Amino acid sequence: MLKYSIVVPFHNEENSVTELYDRLKAVLEATGELFELVFVDDGSTDRTYPLLKAISEVDSRVTIVKLRRNFGQTSALAAGFDHARGEYVIAMDGDLQHDPADIPEFLKKLDEGYDVVSGWRKVRIDNLWLRRIPSRAANWTMAKLSGVDIHDFGTTFKAYRREILSQIALYGELHRFIPALASAYGASIVEIPIKNINREKGASHYGISRTIRVFFDLITIRFLLRYMQRPLHFFGGTGMLGILSGGITGLYMAIEKIMHPKWNVLDEHGPLIVFAAVLIVAGVQMLAIGLVGELLVRHYHQAVRHASYSVERVLRARDQQSTMAD
Repeated sequence: MLKYSIVVPFHNEENSVTELYDRLKAVLEATGELFELVFVDDGSTDRTYPLLKAISEVDSRVTIVKLRRNFGQTSALAAGFDHARGEYVIAMDGDLQHDPADIPEFLKKLDEGYDVVSGWRKVRIDNLWLRRIPSRAANWTMAKLSGVDIHDFGTTFKAYRREILSQIALYGELHRFIPALASAYGASIVEIPIKNINREKGASHYGISRTIRVFFDLITIRFLLRYMQRPLHFFGGTGMLGILSGGITGLYMAIEKIMHPKWNVLDEHGPLIVFAAVLIVAGVQMLAIGLVGELLVRHYHQAVRHASYSVERVLRARDQQSTMAD
């Protein structure tokens, strides 16, 4: 079995492909272990894929996974993880902002027995107001909500034991939360400082909209970590609270009517009646949602895992041909 797999997603990174390959090859050959490079073309429209294909034709250790369109970084990483065969899997960006020279430090921590090794851009050199301050606030919030005490969830530069990745389904924007998801399975996690390098070639694919997506992902991850296996505990608790509140309010008005038979309850407490009815109906709906959630959890554990990406072809030198995806 291969010792190391390096998974790198690319999207319109033609200026970085060759240099990153050369630097990765030099670092990994120095380890003396068997390795592979899994490069994922995430729907690039420039010369990224032809360059990757050319590399795979001269180096049998390179596997190219070409996606049919741009599915996003999380899905591209999921495709790379699914096609990686190494005992240890290292993920990094393809824009040269991650230094391959840091890889031996990741491998050292994996050899010490850790399941997940997360990179930490301890000294950041990007824009203070647009990147560093929002990132620090987001990482602090993520750490508090997930219960995983690391400083940098946002970087892709992380290393994993293969068995941990096999237990985690990736979709949406969840790749940055892999340590949090892995912690739910009892994985041991450590953080190491990495270099923060300015992007010298190409254009950044990150925008302000990413911050909004991260916020929604935070809500998702919090729910997944606490209630994924027991959604009825969340929805059912809220539903019972609504039913109980509505019921008490209704009981109060019933007692008022008994004590004051001549009162017109609708005239005296019209808004309160509506409020009580809404609480009861909403509570029943929340209970129903919780029960549906329980059914979905059961289906989740019984159903076949579905990929969040679509592969056009996979290139492996040992096959000497393109294998069309099903």
